[in-house]
Amino acid sequence: MDFFFELPLWVQAALKGLAVIAVIFPIAGACSMAERKVSAWIQDRPGPSRAIPPWFAIIPIIGPFLQRLGAFHLLADGGKLLFKEDPLPGHVNKFYFVMAPLVAMIPALSTVAFVPFGAYVSEAKQVVPLILANVDVGLLGVFALASLGVYSLILAGWASNSKYPFLGGVRASAQLISYELSMTLSVLPVFLWINAPGQSGSLSLARVVEYQSQPGFLGGMWFVFLMPVSAFIFLVALFAETNRQPFDMPESEADLVGGFHTEYGSFKWSLFFVAEYSHMTVGSAVFALLFLGGWNPLPWVSLQTLGGWLHLTGHPVVLGILSVLIFIGKVLASIFFFMWVRWTLPRFRYDQVMRIGWKQLLPLSILNLIVYTCIIGGMEYFGHR
Repeated sequence: MDFFFELPLWVQAALKGLAVIAVIFPIAGACSMAERKVSAWIQDRPGPSRAIPPWFAIIPIIGPFLQRLGAFHLLADGGKLLFKEDPLPGHVNKFYFVMAPLVAMIPALSTVAFVPFGAYVSEAKQVVPLILANVDVGLLGVFALASLGVYSLILAGWASNSKYPFLGGVRASAQLISYELSMTLSVLPVFLWINAPGQSGSLSLARVVEYQSQPGFLGGMWFVFLMPVSAFIFLVALFAETNRQPFDMPESEADLVGGFHTEYGSFKWSLFFVAEYSHMTVGSAVFALLFLGGWNPLPWVSLQTLGGWLHLTGHPVVLGILSVLIFIGKVLASIFFFMWVRWTLPRFRYDQVMRIGWKQLLPLSILNLIVYTCIIGGMEYFGHR
């Protein structure tokens, strides 16, 4: 680690960027494969289970197992999308048409820089988060960058010079505005709770996990139990912000053929969905940090407590790897929930999406903020915090 921090800043930045690409791209591809297997499991069918390279087919037991698992379909699909002919319709605005998928990838790969993915216990018994950019405005950075992803959908719909893609882009912008307000208001009670008067304020996601690691009944309680309405609003808004069913209005094939990506194909088409799965992964990570204790294994059981039980306090590397595995487990469970909901609930109509966002979710988030503001103010007044 000392060797890494002694490198020039531009080298550190380049290595971090390459690390993000090397991690996010395979995760997004694996999510697309996992979604097909999860949908097959829910619908009681085998799903992808035929692709296998010849040199794996001759391996007994392992080869057929990986084939039934569908592990090689990810390679087959990736290779097909990368090397097939890339269509460029003559009626589109070519410059912006090509730029739109690239614009989609920028916020998808940038937001992860503000998300802590684990921690270790230093020699001074302090929990040090593992994060690329450990800043006090971490959540603000995630929200600011993630909201830019909608511009790629708007750009794709407009540059396609076609009716249905244009309607998909308009729907994407309206849906983002409708649910971003509720999402922002849902997390304010969390940061009001952790930023007591007289202390330095922070929007750091690591600070939220640190607060859920304290001793005591309220100190070790995850915010999903302490603020269930906030967690529910954030989760519903997250579905809408990531365009996941039942909120996939920008690409509703029932009435928009394919939505904003109707005119796209091949590798450019796949970049939109790599970005979607990347946003879903980062959103799941933020939800785990805010409401599920982050890298803490259980409510009222912190990482330090677990390290003491397993006698790992003097082994920061092992404890750090364990914290990353715990955090990844929560993220994967959240991603599975996203997929489960997609193949369980029917798609809302567009008017229903707008009504839920403006007439139900937004008033509920405002009421939730008022209630918790009164509760936190009363606890401060009576000295219970």
